[in-house]
Amino acid sequence: MSQRSPFDLQGQRALVTGSSRGLGFAMAKALASAGADIILNGRDTVALGAAAEDLANTGVEVKALAFDVTSEDSVAEAMLYCEREIGPIDILVNNAGMMVGGALETYPLDRFEALLSANLVSALLVSQVVSKGMLQRGRGKIINICSTRADRPLPGNGPYAATKAALVNLTRSMALEWAPRGLHVNGIAPGFFATEMNAARMADPNFQPFMSRVSPMGRWGEPDEMGGAVVFLASAASSFVNGHILYVDGGHNAAV
Repeated sequence: MSQRSPFDLQGQRALVTGSSRGLGFAMAKALASAGADIILNGRDTVALGAAAEDLANTGVEVKALAFDVTSEDSVAEAMLYCEREIGPIDILVNNAGMMVGGALETYPLDRFEALLSANLVSALLVSQVVSKGMLQRGRGKIINICSTRADRPLPGNGPYAATKAALVNLTRSMALEWAPRGLHVNGIAPGFFATEMNAARMADPNFQPFMSRVSPMGRWGEPDEMGGAVVFLASAASSFVNGHILYVDGGHNAAV
């Protein structure tokens, strides 16, 4: 009789926020390929429905929940529905976020507040609600999608970098409080990935030489290359990993 792989996620249910496209969708696909049932999330119902259909066509058990991760009422309502109608969440990936650059001296306060809400407050709101069930069951995996910008800011993205630095410490704080009660809370810090969020930089002929210079692998990461990291942190393979930030950045953090 073959031994079950420590990366096997069969029987687990994963919610990935902001997963109708980009890294979120890629991570949802990876979790599904490891055997997990998937709950996709987003606010664009058209894009969310298309993503769910795409994933379901591969034979995966997938549900789509359209709710606003920055709204306390919306999160509470969606998670109550999920627990009652879909089932308990074993794996939470807080991926929803946004990046809007600008000079610090002129950066509008409302834009910064929107960044804080999308990149930091959302992770706290969703984790607070989902962790209740996890803590009752004495197990659960929470993975916060941080960024290399948290400790390697670039000119013109200071506010974004600040929100991601805060998310790193929120991740560690969650681990400190919830690890003794059976939860695993870790983060992933992606580097330069070829996604819609980075479309402007990918099209900028002046940015490519910089990216190649500060990333030893000298190229953009493909979204599917986030898959191994998220499956590792979601699975039993990471049973003694807690409060850790895993860099998936082509060596960028080691180079600068």
